[in-house]
Amino acid sequence: MPNAKKLLLLSCCAPCSGGVLSRAAALGLDVTLLFYNPNIYPLSEYEKRRDEQKRACAHFGIHFVELPYEPQEWERLVTGLENEPERGKRCSVCFFMRLKKAAQYAKEHGFEEISSVLGVSRYKDMEQVNAAARAACAQEGVVYNETNWRRNGLEEARRAVWKELNFYSQQYCGCRFSLQAAQNRGKKEKEDVCFKK
Repeated sequence: MPNAKKLLLLSCCAPCSGGVLSRAAALGLDVTLLFYNPNIYPLSEYEKRRDEQKRACAHFGIHFVELPYEPQEWERLVTGLENEPERGKRCSVCFFMRLKKAAQYAKEHGFEEISSVLGVSRYKDMEQVNAAARAACAQEGVVYNETNWRRNGLEEARRAVWKELNFYSQQYCGCRFSLQAAQNRGKKEKEDVCFKK
């Protein structure tokens, strides 16, 4: 884990961030978690994921910041990409939107660098996330920390925290398109989508 003096961590959910928060707390790092996820649908799902993230931050003593929920803006940006598959162009637009907002927040609030756990799930392409982050940070003049939050024992820590805190079990990525895809597949598994292999 990097020894950042002041790191802003963009997170999609508690299961993906748990290992990082645990390690950051143990090392006494200055980390603030940013929750900006206008892609999550519906509002009730957004609220469940936000509340679990707040609970995880409180447990580890990590500062939590929530930016406004803007689903209409997210919908506007992904118009025309409705039929894109997971890891397709819609995901790139979604990542860029959220990471640019994080970079703007970091710049406005004096963070030295930002990172994210958006690529932690096995369903996501980490290089796709990093490419969106590099582009967003370049526009805002902010450093992006490309630490792979799956490595150096963090995957194991993530699973341990998920089990210890009994996080809400997510059955789809978050947006209405991923919800529809999950329903179409008729998924019946109870394991969190962040941990499927």
